Amino acid sequence: MADPIPPGTTETRGDTHIVRFAVGLDHPVQRVWLAVSTPGGLRGWLAVAEVLEAHLGGAVTLRWPNTDTVVSGTVTAWDVERIVEYTVDVHGRIRLHLEPGGAPDTTVLRFANEFRGTDDVRLDRLTGWHDHFTYLVDALEGKPADWSAWSRERWQELRDRYEARDFDAT
Repeated sequence: MADPIPPGTTETRGDTHIVRFAVGLDHPVQRVWLAVSTPGGLRGWLAVAEVLEAHLGGAVTLRWPNTDTVVSGTVTAWDVERIVEYTVDVHGRIRLHLEPGGAPDTTVLRFANEFRGTDDVRLDRLTGWHDHFTYLVDALEGKPADWSAWSRERWQELRDRYEARDFDAT
């Protein structure tokens, strides 16, 4: 089965990296917005929002259920049904920008994660976000992530592909 997520890209300046993805989703903006900006939506593909004050300057605390990672920070952009940005410790700036796709009831999610770290951290982030966007596609189809079934082996295979840049150009 083909991977529904196009490979991410990175831009690096010194030890600052920006990971980017553009993901086409066969769902309307309003539905994708709920998945990226509400505790119930985030739980299905990304993290448990232990705190999420849904407004600019609001507090956010996210706990990744497949690891012991907990991050806290601030909502640094909030434009309803368009842009949500969380700036959190460890993961840096996480920006999700939604726009209508070319066909009715489709959305393009433009994603950026800006953070500081080594090249290994950059590869880990590419892999992690790719993995999470696969979960997002499933969650939007009514199949939220079963975190107990998360596979380190699958993640490592995907990371190895990023390290080798072994993705089809099609």
